[in-house]
Amino acid sequence: MSAAWTIAREEWRLLLRDRVAVLGMALWLLLSAAAAFTAWDQRSAAQAQRERHQSQVDSEFEAQPDRHPHRMVHYGHFVFRPLNPLAAFDAGIDAYTGHTLFLEGHRQNSANFGDVRQSSLLLRFGQLTPAFVLQVLAPLLLIFMGHACIAREREAGTLRVLLAQGVGTRQFVAGKLLALAGVAALVLLPALLALAWMAVATPVPISLVATLAAGHVLWLMLWAVGIVAVSAFMRRGRDALLALLAAWAIAVVLLPRLVPELVGSALALPTRFETDIATARELAALGDSHNPDDPYFAAFRARVLAQYGVSRVEDLPVNYKGLVGMEGERLTSELFRRHAEASFDLQAEQLRRADAFALISPVIALRRLSMAVAGTDLQGYRRFLEQAEQHRYRMVQALNRLQVDKLSYAGDRSSRDNRIGHEHWRGVSDFHHEPDPPPAALRRAAPAAYVLLAWLAALVVALLLATQRLGRVAR
Repeated sequence: MSAAWTIAREEWRLLLRDRVAVLGMALWLLLSAAAAFTAWDQRSAAQAQRERHQSQVDSEFEAQPDRHPHRMVHYGHFVFRPLNPLAAFDAGIDAYTGHTLFLEGHRQNSANFGDVRQSSLLLRFGQLTPAFVLQVLAPLLLIFMGHACIAREREAGTLRVLLAQGVGTRQFVAGKLLALAGVAALVLLPALLALAWMAVATPVPISLVATLAAGHVLWLMLWAVGIVAVSAFMRRGRDALLALLAAWAIAVVLLPRLVPELVGSALALPTRFETDIATARELAALGDSHNPDDPYFAAFRARVLAQYGVSRVEDLPVNYKGLVGMEGERLTSELFRRHAEASFDLQAEQLRRADAFALISPVIALRRLSMAVAGTDLQGYRRFLEQAEQHRYRMVQALNRLQVDKLSYAGDRSSRDNRIGHEHWRGVSDFHHEPDPPPAALRRAAPAAYVLLAWLAALVVALLLATQRLGRVAR
């Protein structure tokens, strides 16, 4: 190991004498610091804005005057998706999904105001976050700094001299790998400091921070081993550079953008119009609560009369109109839930098919791990929508219950004349989003971590084979 450390120190010394390498590393550190600062600032500003808007709409909802409860059902309410603290490290799909949801009776709306729809198309190429910098740009820096670490020695003839002096081939390769691993550690340092700051400044679980850091350590180690292996296989540094750049362009740039298109064409999601048409047809088949002769609601009326032991809805001790509203809301909400689950299940199947391409592009696995831990993946978005829908249903049914209990059937002829006090709106609209517990996020990230470990093991084997070949060629 002493020989390997000596070779690593000499490699670092050579990089320090290289002005291009020093300048590149300095620019990298500045870029990493800028990415961490801007991402945290944007996340904090967005979260503050959403909290301010949520507080405003909550106050406006409770400040409504005396109204008919069903008027409040149609008045509706807004909820805003809170940002996970680790979204500052990896924004995931947050820029592509909406964050504002309008809740109203008889409908399940989609989230609106995604950042991509409101910003420049350049946002589609990736946000400047620590995750983007590490996943896309860090391998490129390592390639330029390490592509010739072994090929340069072969071209200059110094490899034979080192081996003749008793340095083993494995010691030589280990020293070069150690040197590039040191560079990778320096590359990773700003992101680790940013993660440490997020762990201190926010109540984010340490297990998630550690997993996020470990995933990116694996990613950079994977590239360090791969770069040294390619440099050992190639006779010239130029050839190693071209091969590594091609691998980076295909694995990091091309495939992550091509795979979603391939999966989407093979397993297409229904369009918004198709979903709306299917939902409208099923809604029409459920029954019409405004038609007294509708078979379903006629049977519902008979069940209610039998339950209370009366022969007319006018004799019920509760408001029958409110009961009809509650039953209609139950039916429509169940329909909306089925369609939403079917859509999300189809998207989950698309993700499973895309995950298979991680075998040829490990960045797909890294992004899956990073987004799962940061809470910015599809499951995190789905959890918000499902909790918002549960809140919408409880809110609407609470208002319908007020119509059942607070208004009489005989007097409930006009929503203008029949009102209840505004104190009944207090607390009805309060929404509290609960993110995924850390164990669930770690379970979703585990398969991606296994893929990264398999890639690292495969590249270590390739490096060992390259080391054996290098020893034979050098002699």
